[in-house]
Amino acid sequence: MGCSKTLAAGLLAMLFLAPAVLATDPDLLQDFCVADLDGKAVSVNGHTCKPMSEASDDFLFSSKLAKAGNTSTPNGSAVTELDVAEWPGTNTLGVSMNRVDFAPGGTNPPHIHPRATEIGIVMKGELLVGILGSLDSGNKLYSRVVRAGETFLIPRGLMHFQFNVGKTGASMVVSFNSQNPGIVFVPLTLFGSNPPIPTPVLTKALRVEAGVVELLKSKFAAGF
Repeated sequence: MGCSKTLAAGLLAMLFLAPAVLATDPDLLQDFCVADLDGKAVSVNGHTCKPMSEASDDFLFSSKLAKAGNTSTPNGSAVTELDVAEWPGTNTLGVSMNRVDFAPGGTNPPHIHPRATEIGIVMKGELLVGILGSLDSGNKLYSRVVRAGETFLIPRGLMHFQFNVGKTGASMVVSFNSQNPGIVFVPLTLFGSNPPIPTPVLTKALRVEAGVVELLKSKFAAGF
């Protein structure tokens, strides 16, 4: 009897301490869940849904990737994002896209997408695509020159880059299996973080003098 009372008391405590919303479902429960980007009332992993009555049919279509980006940047490249923030109709669907344009010699510098696998197609030109394996692979660099019409695959979380090896502009379109794949640009993260990584940490990790680290920090003080 005492054991039953203890169990009942424990269950009641769990109920009172549990979050107000416990229900979930791995599959969609409606046709679309257009992101309410201004929604503040509920904190969720993603965005709450607009009422279907407020969702016009333009959430199914986008022309944002139709126009090339301005490649007059320090990297000689321009990324046009089409994630949930730019295309709210992708909310809960686990998909998004980017377009990247390159000037001759332009690069999409080493970076990581922490929340998504990436698959891409080169639309124009020739790009050196490099994917860096983890320590388990011996830090192996997998690379190939990918030409117009050819595709490439980058597993989630692996560092990678693209570099225009052609004499003319190049472009690619990539897709992700996340509405918000995230991005970690390695140079910017190391040398342009806020607040900065302490210089002694970087001098030890990179095995260089403090002056080299400070020079690199000055290059990324204003971001990309």
